[in-house]
Amino acid sequence: MSDFPGVLNVGDLDVNVSVSPRRRSVRLTVERDASISAIVPPQVSRDELVKMVEAKRSWLYGKLAERRELGEFRSDRQYVSGEGFSYLGRSYRLRIVDPPAEVRLVRGRLELGRGGGAGELVRWYSRVGEAWLRRRIKPWALRLGVDVADLRVLQLGYRWGSCSPSGTVNIHWATMQLPPTLIDYVLVHELAHLLRHDHSTEFWRLVERAMPDYEDCRERLRRLGPDLWLPAEGR
Repeated sequence: MSDFPGVLNVGDLDVNVSVSPRRRSVRLTVERDASISAIVPPQVSRDELVKMVEAKRSWLYGKLAERRELGEFRSDRQYVSGEGFSYLGRSYRLRIVDPPAEVRLVRGRLELGRGGGAGELVRWYSRVGEAWLRRRIKPWALRLGVDVADLRVLQLGYRWGSCSPSGTVNIHWATMQLPPTLIDYVLVHELAHLLRHDHSTEFWRLVERAMPDYEDCRERLRRLGPDLWLPAEGR
């Protein structure tokens, strides 16, 4: 493998290649910075890797689109009274209270117990998000004609959502900072994946049928992503 390049160009895709004798198969990854990496075993040739990248092209495009839509989250928040945190597209000021208790939204203020921080807020977004999203997803599932086996609110790194072949939809807790119309777009996107597991033309047709203005929502989501809060340890 001495003739293997550090960066392999496959059409419009640049793949950063590293060789590992511990690998038994090729591992392709779209990194958080939207770069593509391949870890390959020594016996894999350049031509074989090119064929694998070509075979995975649709999947890679989909992952790259997710990275670009989600963007980078800002983490410059302090857990002090007066700090702003978004919920359903509106900004709420933090109020530090004694004694420590569960985070709650009271009369336009987000109450956080003294000594609390990111962990407590993430748990609050997850808790209220699960109840809100379970109600919100039902009419969209009916519109697309899909059955949702379960909905979970999780920490999904740099993805807004994911789904499984069994019908489980996973949504990043940070989506609860978005306006409801953009949360709807995230839900529709994942529900469409229950029917089409790629980002093909047919996939986007499904999204458009359910949400004719999806392109506007996708662009707004791309712009808003960098302004949302996500603590460094929650990425």
